[in-house]
Amino acid sequence: MNFYTDNPALKFQLSHPLMQKIVSLRERNFSEKEKYDFAPQDFEDAIDNYDKVLEIIGEISGETIAANAESVDKEGPQVISSRVKYARGTQENHEALVQAGVYGMSLPREFGGLNFAMTPYVMSGEIVSRGDAGFANIWGLQDCAETICEFGDQDVKAEFLPRVTLGETCSMDLTEPDAGSDLQAVQLKATEKDGKWYLNGVKRFITNGDAQIKLVLARSEEGTQDARGLSYFVADNQFDHTIKVRRIENKLGIKGSPTCELVFTNTPAKLIGTRRMGLIKYVMSLMNGARLGVGAQSVGVSEAAYQEAINYANDRKQFGKAIIEFPALFEMLSVMKAKLDATRALLYETARFVDLYKAYEGIEQERKLTPEEKAEYKEYMRLADAFTPVLKMFASEFANQNAYDSIQVHGGSGFMKDYACERIYRDARILTIYEGTSQLQVVAAIRYVTTGAYLKKIREYEQMSIKPEFQNMRKRLMSMTNLLETAVARVDELKNQDYLDFQARRLVEMAGHIIMCYLLILDASRDDKDMFRKSAEVYLNYAEVEVRKNATFIKQFNPENLDTYRM
Repeated sequence: MNFYTDNPALKFQLSHPLMQKIVSLRERNFSEKEKYDFAPQDFEDAIDNYDKVLEIIGEISGETIAANAESVDKEGPQVISSRVKYARGTQENHEALVQAGVYGMSLPREFGGLNFAMTPYVMSGEIVSRGDAGFANIWGLQDCAETICEFGDQDVKAEFLPRVTLGETCSMDLTEPDAGSDLQAVQLKATEKDGKWYLNGVKRFITNGDAQIKLVLARSEEGTQDARGLSYFVADNQFDHTIKVRRIENKLGIKGSPTCELVFTNTPAKLIGTRRMGLIKYVMSLMNGARLGVGAQSVGVSEAAYQEAINYANDRKQFGKAIIEFPALFEMLSVMKAKLDATRALLYETARFVDLYKAYEGIEQERKLTPEEKAEYKEYMRLADAFTPVLKMFASEFANQNAYDSIQVHGGSGFMKDYACERIYRDARILTIYEGTSQLQVVAAIRYVTTGAYLKKIREYEQMSIKPEFQNMRKRLMSMTNLLETAVARVDELKNQDYLDFQARRLVEMAGHIIMCYLLILDASRDDKDMFRKSAEVYLNYAEVEVRKNATFIKQFNPENLDTYRM
């Protein structure tokens, strides 16, 4: 089985009109075609390269990663002599991808990478996550290399980036026992001596904690207690014995991904960028990438849950017919599929925004941007900042809902370890929590509601060309958008911060539902294979109820009613 070729919705996203611009910017108008024999000659050649590599990853995900997922869940990683030993299946997965030469997809060719755009890299994350959400964390931590590439000096890049392309693993060491989401409370100490940096302290809840290349947030400024005293470092854990794994957390799900508590003792490290900017600039710059990564992971989990449910519903017979023929079941399955397609549409729309602003960001380091380029850079950065929290929230919540419904479709069998849906359900639970809870995504997103950024983009979608059969759906969406505008105006005119915070999730959800409806209609209008029409109709029916429900609640709920909910 190939998890890329069996899902035409993926290749469809590579045909989006914006891809031409993305690839041209990423490839600097194909300026490296004479320098590297594997660099693309033109846009079609680049897309063909994406297609071939994703096909390789799809085959490994379908044939190896998915096949190993159950054994990895049972076996899990171990700590031996203060180092992590992966489960047998995890090691097999990693070696298969290393041998295929697909690590470092998005890194520059000068360091051994493929220089792929973000969109196909995000696609690989979805594909791998469908095979095993836990292993996707190991695969996805290549994002650390992006940070080194963006902010490290030339010596640091030359030392670490080629190692990533050869398959050395990465980790992002941020959280501590007393500093979870509150990263400005980090206390792990960085001390400079004779021009070299050394790290001392404890980190906790570190994903893939015994990785060979580690990005570490540490307190470099004596006497500080806030974010201004933190810097970012890279530590080499390949042969070093100054970093000890104290333990691996015993988790509910994603068991193949070792989540570690670590002790650093005079660990040599190198500074990334400049001092004091560790959290303020470098870690915050990771947020869009981290949200995008969990978005891809969530869509992969959603796909896995849906596939388990649809296959079981077709096979399982009750009362003389397959259970998929019963309205209660086919409604549930159609809503699962609609949620999956809606979040996938949002995932790749967001990936394209990130791709474009990152491309302009890279070009700006090489030359001055033209006024038109500068304007586009700022616009796509704003859109990426606005869309990534909504993506992370909706994709992770829907992955949990689809995993829940997948077990429901299986009935009592789904509660048993014999079926993959039980593991998928456990794996899904972390998605709404790590890299910022759904509640924190609302905090990040609400300002784009109140400033009108989402409404502006919605109005742009409203003006785009669609097939005639979707005109009535657009009218319904315009009515839903008016409800959102009215709700925003009501909350704004009351000028009560507690009230805004209380209603924030409802407002963000309303905006997100409308955006995803438009994206589905636009995809359905562009698609000649009729892949998305049903999901567009089903999701609009679902979203319309949710938007009207939230609009009614906001209209009828006054600030004085807040005390009803205070504990």
